Amino acid sequence: MPDLPDDIAVLRAALAAAERRADLAEADAAHAKVKASGIEALVAHLTLQIEKLKRELYGARSERTARLLDQLEMQLEDAEAALTEDELAAERAAAKTATVARLERRRRGGRKPFPEHLPRERVVVSAPTACQCCGSDRLRKLGEDVTETLKMIPLRWKVVQTVREKFTCQDCERISQVPAPFHPTPRGFLGPNLLAMILFDKFGQHQPLNRQSERYAREGIDLPLSTLADQVGACVHALRPLHDLVAAHVLSAERLHGDDTTVPILAKGKTVTGRIWTYVRDNSPFGGPAPPEALYHASPDRTAEQPEEHLMDWTGILQADAYSGYGRFCAAGRSPGPLTQALCWAHARRKFFELADIAKNARRGKNAAPISPMALEAVKRIDALFAIERDINGLPAAERLASRRERSMPLLADFEGWMRTERARLSRHADVAKAMDYMLTRWDAFTRFTTDGRICLSNNAAERALRGIALGRRSWTFAGSQRGADRCALMLTMISTAKLNDIDQQVWLADVLARIADIPQTRLPELLPWNWAVATHQDQAVAA
Repeated sequence: MPDLPDDIAVLRAALAAAERRADLAEADAAHAKVKASGIEALVAHLTLQIEKLKRELYGARSERTARLLDQLEMQLEDAEAALTEDELAAERAAAKTATVARLERRRRGGRKPFPEHLPRERVVVSAPTACQCCGSDRLRKLGEDVTETLKMIPLRWKVVQTVREKFTCQDCERISQVPAPFHPTPRGFLGPNLLAMILFDKFGQHQPLNRQSERYAREGIDLPLSTLADQVGACVHALRPLHDLVAAHVLSAERLHGDDTTVPILAKGKTVTGRIWTYVRDNSPFGGPAPPEALYHASPDRTAEQPEEHLMDWTGILQADAYSGYGRFCAAGRSPGPLTQALCWAHARRKFFELADIAKNARRGKNAAPISPMALEAVKRIDALFAIERDINGLPAAERLASRRERSMPLLADFEGWMRTERARLSRHADVAKAMDYMLTRWDAFTRFTTDGRICLSNNAAERALRGIALGRRSWTFAGSQRGADRCALMLTMISTAKLNDIDQQVWLADVLARIADIPQTRLPELLPWNWAVATHQDQAVAA
C-alpha cells in the first residue's frame, strides 16, 4: 500500500478527487450502457418494421410469420423497457458530476395529440403573486402553457331506475300505466351495454365468466358466475333468429372456404377432442359485392357426417384442405348436386417448407436433418404462383382468370413436369416424395383455380377465422359441454361476421340487444352487420 499523507486536509482532498473519478467513471459507464441499449432497441424496432413490410409486400413468407411478429414485438418491448431503465440510471449518475453532460432522453415514437372527442378537465395552477426577480406585484398575463396528461377513470357503474307512474281514473276508477319497456333478456336486470361487454369478453376476448365475475367483484359489483351464465344463455337465445339469417346468407354463396380446429369438450368426467368448423364467405379477392360472413358449427368429433350435416342443402365451390370427409360431397349422385373441390396451396406449400426450413434446421444443431434441395425448389415455384395472385387480388373474376391462364398455367405445367420427373427418382418412403404425392394425386383439385377466377389459391380466409380459437384455448382450456360448444359457435358467428364487416363488435352487439326484443321480424335484417353499418353511417352523416 502506498504511503498516505498525515495531513487531514490532504486526505480529504484525495478522497474527494477519488469520489469524483468514481462518479465520472460511473456516469461514463451509464452513458455507454444507454448507447448499447439504444442500439439494441433500434435493431429490434427496425427488424420488426422490416418483417411487417415484407409481410405487406410479399404476404406471409411462412406459416410462422404471425408468431414471428409477436416474438419480435415482445423483444422490442423488452428492449425499450431496458433502454428507459438505463436512461434513468444514466441521468442519476450524471447528476453526481459536473463534467458529464446531462443525458437527453430519446423521444419515443413522436406522440400524437390526444383525440379531440376525449373530455378535458382543466386544472389551473395558482399564478405567482409577485415577480421572482424584483418582488414587484405588478404582473400582467402574457399567455399560458398547457401540458396534457392522459388519465383513465375506472369503469363506472350506475343503476338506471325506470319509473312508470300509475294513474287512476276518477270516473271509472281504473288504473292506467304505460307498459314496461322491453329488456334484452326476460326478467333481466343487466343493460345491453353490459351484456355486450360480457359476451364480447367471453367469446371475442376468450375471458371465462369466472374471471369476469372476479373482476367485477374487485370493483364492488356482485355478479356471480351463475348469474352471468344465465344472462349469456338468455342473450344467445335472443340472438338466434339473427344468427339464422347470417347462416342463410353464408349458405347462399356460390363459393365457401371451409376448415376446422380442435376444441376439447367436457363429457362424462373427461374431455373429448371436439371440433369447431367454419365456413367463410369472402368475395373481396375478386371484387364481389356480397358482404363477408363466417358461420361456425361445433361437433364432438371429426367424422364426415359433421360437414355433411352442415352443408346438406348447399352446392358450389368448396375451398378446403384434402380432408377425406369433403371428398364424399363430390360424388355425382349427391343431392342437390356435387360440390366442386378446390384445394389449398398453402397446405401443400407447408409440407415442402417444413423440409426446407433453413432457420429451423439451424436451431436443431448437429443432429438436424439435411435441407432438401427439392423441397426448397418446390417452395420457390409455389411462391412464384402466389406472387401472381398478389398482383391480381381484388380484380374482377374474368380478369383474374385471364391473367392466370397467361402467367400461371405455364408455371403450373413446368411445376407438374418437374415434380413427376423428380418423383420417379425417389423412394416412396422419402419425405419429399410424400409431399409431391399429396399434390400429384389431387392435381385437378389443385389446378382448379385456373378454370374459375373466383377461386383463391389458398384457404387462408378460413384459417384466419379459426386463429382466435387456437389462441383462446389457452384461456378457457375446454368447453364445458356440447351445448356450451354450440353456444360458442353461435356467438363466434355473430362476432366474427361483425369483425369481417369492419364494425365495432361490442358496439354492434349492444345496439342489437337493445333493439332485438321489440323489432318486428320483417325488420330483423336491419340488424345484420353489413346493413347495420350502412344505417349507422347514414345516421352519423345526418347528425353532422
